[in-house]
Amino acid sequence: MFSPSQEEQCAPTKDPIKYGELVVLGYNGSLPNGDRGRRKSRFALYKRSKANGVKPSTVHILNTPQASKAVNCKGQHSISYTLSRNQTVVVEYCHDKDTDMFQIGRSTESPIDFVVTDTVSGGQEGEETPITQSTISRFACRVVCERVLPYTARIYAAGFDSSKNIFLGEKAAKWKNLDGHMDGLTTNGVLVMHPRGGFTEESKPGVWREISVCGDVYTLRETRSAQTRGKLVECESNVLQDGSLVDLCGATLLWRTADGLFHTPTQKHLEALRQEINAARPQCPVGLNTLAFPSMQRSRALSSLEDKQPWVYLACGHVHGYHNWGHRSEQEPSAQRECPMCRTVGPYVPLWLGCEPAFYVDVGAPTHAFVPCGHVCSEKSAKYWAEIPLPHGTHAFHAACPFCATQLCLNQGCAKLIFQGPID
Repeated sequence: MFSPSQEEQCAPTKDPIKYGELVVLGYNGSLPNGDRGRRKSRFALYKRSKANGVKPSTVHILNTPQASKAVNCKGQHSISYTLSRNQTVVVEYCHDKDTDMFQIGRSTESPIDFVVTDTVSGGQEGEETPITQSTISRFACRVVCERVLPYTARIYAAGFDSSKNIFLGEKAAKWKNLDGHMDGLTTNGVLVMHPRGGFTEESKPGVWREISVCGDVYTLRETRSAQTRGKLVECESNVLQDGSLVDLCGATLLWRTADGLFHTPTQKHLEALRQEINAARPQCPVGLNTLAFPSMQRSRALSSLEDKQPWVYLACGHVHGYHNWGHRSEQEPSAQRECPMCRTVGPYVPLWLGCEPAFYVDVGAPTHAFVPCGHVCSEKSAKYWAEIPLPHGTHAFHAACPFCATQLCLNQGCAKLIFQGPID
């Protein structure tokens, strides 16, 4: 947990200035067992009471391990680049009064502000699924925000550990740039994608890039942990934009600026849309019973299905109540089902409202469901995420539901819902 001084530095003041928020994809408003301390589904970055940023200062070229250790023990932040057994370049960092630094990673040690663990695809029901071997770095990345307007946020690979050091060993990808400064990549890399057109209903996916330890932008390596870096992309920067995605090889984070969040729907707005749907008293066209979406709180829990829970035939979009007929195979009752309305065959799943407002690109009504998981959101939000290729494993990409991380169907990422109103 936080040390008292760290807690005090992170705590919002009476009139807090928010730089933005990092939201983990794959969670519907909170972690399965609830948000706890620094382990949560979203992390707000506020201006600190005292600047804690650092910037490069002195460079040491050392030829003995003892000399390297002596520099690292000085109590200053530093990045060590081990070139060989006999040579290490150590770059010391000094205090920067103009920036605030926030660190993200798997470690629960005090330098980490936001603890992130591997996201399990579709694993939001009941208990959290344990990860046997995480691919997320203990000190994965750091976000540095300028303390004056426009509060520019930049992302860098790797974070400083409890000894205030970033250590790139002999096997890590590292090099000396033309201007003489050292740089490198972390084992599994930090990937960033800036959407074209910001994070709006008109946005389109950008190109995934890799961010170096010093914040330069490179094309992707051949595989996630290859030792050869990609090509430098000089026309792009590490400045985070509203809607930028940050992938840590096991979890993907969405960056929302304070201004961007101001224009997203609120929890109250999503709740009003839920009540509006339920007030229209949609009915099961076969059972003729009234359907109702469960409350946002119950939707987040996902622990049990409600009696009035809406279900959908994803191939056609017809919304029903739950029933047992229409199985195409007695051996696999959970496989394909035939819609009683139009005889279309496809998956039959319960519908759940998407409760995380940061994932919405507009304030439209929840009319579309992701295929195959059944999470519901606005049409433009569903179509946006259905087009975003998210990193998966060491070199694969696929679109996924932002509310549960389930991989979307290639030929149909989302489906328009067809509700039947009350007969009376």
